[in-house]
Amino acid sequence: MKILKRIIIVVLLAPLFGMLIIAFCNLTIIEYSKGKIYDNVKDIPYKEVGLLLGTSPTTINGWTNIYYTYRIDAAVKLYKAKKISRILISGDGKEKSYDEPKYMRRDLIKRGIPAHKITLDKKGLRTYDSVINAKETFGLSNFTVISQRFQNERAIYLAGHNDIDAIGFNAKDAPNQKGKSAVKVRIREVFAKVKVFMDLILPACLNIP
Repeated sequence: MKILKRIIIVVLLAPLFGMLIIAFCNLTIIEYSKGKIYDNVKDIPYKEVGLLLGTSPTTINGWTNIYYTYRIDAAVKLYKAKKISRILISGDGKEKSYDEPKYMRRDLIKRGIPAHKITLDKKGLRTYDSVINAKETFGLSNFTVISQRFQNERAIYLAGHNDIDAIGFNAKDAPNQKGKSAVKVRIREVFAKVKVFMDLILPACLNIP
């Protein structure tokens, strides 16, 4: 009976423990990013490089991805306001038929950004990869992350724990985008912030450089 009681207690407490972990991860990252992310282009300090985080120009259903459009807008706004001088686009470009950095480069050039001011990182499969690649592959330790606030928060936390001086510029959010409800995006983001801690803790536990 004692064993059964212990099992019941564990089963009852496990969800609560899980919720506490999720809350801790999310609040820690959000708090860390305070004072490092900006909504107004007039307020953000100059950094030579803007790290533009990739996404697809269209949704799974074939509609225009507003998150993509707003990130392009944000990058152009920063560049034309002379808050950045170069742009590193980091995203999934592992396949010829799907190449986020290539699409973004094309649309930035259409908006007046000189091609020679744009560099591509086609191995930015995740936010973690984009941040680490910026430092280890491109030698950057100081840059402005360009994405929506929820992703900027994660990127800045990851940057800070890898000796990178990063700030973020928030592209407009898109809560009412067709085919991708605000609820789904927010739920995914809650667990993405937990994944940040896994990315940071697991390599250390396994002694992976």
